[in-house]
Parts: sequence; structure tokens; C-alpha cells
Amino acid sequence: MEHMLLLFIFFIPILGLSNGTETEQDFTWHLKKIPQIVRERTFSLDSPKFEAKTKLELNSVCGIECQRKLPVPSLSDLKNLLSYETVFENGTRTLTEVNVLGAVLDPAGNTTTRRPLRKKRQIYGTDSRFSIYDKRFMTNFPFNTAVKISTGCSGILVSPKHVLTAAHCLHNGKDYVKGSKRLRVGLMKTKSRGNGRKRKGAKRSRREISAAKEDPKAATELRQSKGNGRKQRRSGRKQGTSDGMPSFQWTRVKSTHIPKGWFKGVSGDIALDYDYAVLELKRPHKRKYMDLGISPTIKMMPGSMIHFSGFDNDRSGQLVYRFCSISDESNDLFYQYCDAEPGSTGSGIYLRLKEPNKKKWKRKIIAVYSGHQWVDINGEQQDYNVAVRITPLKYAQICFWIHGNDENCTQG
Repeated sequence: MEHMLLLFIFFIPILGLSNGTETEQDFTWHLKKIPQIVRERTFSLDSPKFEAKTKLELNSVCGIECQRKLPVPSLSDLKNLLSYETVFENGTRTLTEVNVLGAVLDPAGNTTTRRPLRKKRQIYGTDSRFSIYDKRFMTNFPFNTAVKISTGCSGILVSPKHVLTAAHCLHNGKDYVKGSKRLRVGLMKTKSRGNGRKRKGAKRSRREISAAKEDPKAATELRQSKGNGRKQRRSGRKQGTSDGMPSFQWTRVKSTHIPKGWFKGVSGDIALDYDYAVLELKRPHKRKYMDLGISPTIKMMPGSMIHFSGFDNDRSGQLVYRFCSISDESNDLFYQYCDAEPGSTGSGIYLRLKEPNKKKWKRKIIAVYSGHQWVDINGEQQDYNVAVRITPLKYAQICFWIHGNDENCTQG
């Protein structure tokens, strides 16, 4: 039954109705001119301490209600907020200052669109999440774009060497979290025959024996792969034990980029608007990735629905997919009803719309799932599931991080 529902969702053209008036032709990716992010200068900073604790739920963050009270950022503000830090695998850190060209400042500020009956908490009534077991789905687009981050979050492939995730998976606003110095990304693969277990009587390598003597936990990270007779190092994280459960091919991260707007002291309290980061992998992968898109308004989404997949902690070893409607939106954030648990934070939220002047439908990433957050509303803490929208400016920055220039980032 689950397979039939997924087939219905992914392979039948979307004919969602909003207010009973839209038709299929209305739901199209509209190309927009993108502002330019231009690198001005880069200079070295002291190495981070990497001592912060990973927090998948944040407190006292500035959400949609808080944004209503904020002034529209000036061009000078944008240049400061969109400057960014880069941390490399050897622990060195740089700050890059940028200029912003062609940005259109919205005089209306952070306007919002609200739908009635806002709900709260991570699971809304009946749990509507789907665990993906069938490898026909798991190893194919779009599910195979979901990745696991070694700090406990999820992410999504956005190029052959880049992953988009949430900034707070790596940095708490003051310092980089423990584990982010040797950051790794887990790409899904189905377990090989025999579930990776050795044949009875198989010999252990010298490396395994040495690791077992020095550190029993390290020994679990050295499992043997039969592919081409070569031994490969695998993650010590718990793997699936039944057919269809994913295991992970772990790849080291070469560098990470985080916008300066995420750091405390730059934007005051933590601003969810900038809760996004890009990881550059040490080695390219060979699987299909998902393109970036500019986040449309609720009215331009079929049924106001969004989709994302991640690795929720309460379903260990499973890829979990969900779709749901959006509750509120501002220029930079979505509040949504998706059932989700910690671990899915950092997932890429996507839509499936028609390409301009074509009959083909295409999925693009329009937001990053920031997670279940505690938002300050009139001095009181309330909890919501929040996503950071990919605006033209954020598209320009993420695209710049991926390509290293703005030549490939003129339209989105």
C-alpha cells in the first residue's frame, strides 16, 4: 500500500487546487534575475575551538512574529550578513567579505501570509511519515539526494561535491560544535549481500586487530568490503540489519561555509533567516543531485504542499519521507505541519513544478528544514516546525559557494 501511495505522489502530475481556481498551467518555475554576490576580500581568523554542544532545537530565536518588528535591511546590512566564514578540514578559518549587486530591497519588509488553525509540536496527531525501505525508491532520485551529517543532522546533495544543510548543525551562533572539525557526510547505499557480515572463519586484518587492542570502538569502524577484493573503511555508526535498510558511505568534508548573519553579535539573537550552510566534500560523488530553486509563495505551490526526506532519530537507520502543507510564511521563513523528529534537521525541502515552456515537471530545493524550534513571541516561548526559504539573495550566495563565481548564478 505504501509503495502504491508513493508511486501516486511521485509519478502522477500534480493537479493541486488552491481556492478552487488554479489549474495545472499555473504551477510553473518562474525564472528570476538573481543578485550578484561578489567576493571583495578574504582574511584569516583564529582557528575555532570546536567546543559547542550540538543543539537540534534552538531557544529564543527570531521567527516570523519577531521579523514583523524588524526594519528592512539596508544594502550595508546585507553585505555584512551575507559575508561568510569558511572552515577547512585542517581547522583553519577565514572570513570573506562580499558586495551585493543588483539586490532589490523590499520596502514592505517582512510581510506574512497566514493560514488558520496553526498547530504545534513535532508530530501532529497521526504520524504521517513514511519510512523508505524499497531500494527502488531509496537508491533513486529524489530519495538518494538525502544524506546524513556526522553531527546528527540531515542534508541534501546540491552538486557533485556540495551538500546543503542547516547552520546550527555545525555552529551554535558562538562556536563550532564538537565533531564539526572532522565532519563527515554519509551517502546512502543499500547493504551488500550478507549485510556486510564476514564469512565464518574469515581472518581479521592487522589494522582491525591493532584497532581492537587500542580502542574497541574504533575496531567497529573497520569493516571489510568484498567489492573488487579491496578493504574499505566504513563508519562506526549503527547500520541497518535487514534487507532494504540503508548503510552509509562516509566521505570527509573539505570545507564548510556559513553566512555571517547566523552568528550572534552580528544579528543580535540568532536569526533563523540565516540557518543554512554548504559543505564541500573531499571527493565528488556520482549520483544525481537536486537543483536549487527560488522559493515561490504559498499560492504558487500545488495544494500549498512541500516535501522532504531525512534521518529522524526515532527511526534509527531509516530514511523517512513526508509531505505536508505550509501554515505561515514570511519573506524568509515557512512554518509547516510536517511530522518530523530531531535528526531530520537540515533536510532540503523541495517542490515539483513545471519547467517554463515545457511539459516536463522538475523538483527543486526551495528551503532548508531548520527543525523544531522555540520561537520568541511577545516574550513567550512557543514551538514550531520552521524552514528557511531560499530567496534570490540566498540562492545567489549558495550558488556562489557551489561554483566559486557568479557566472552560473544569473537566473534561478
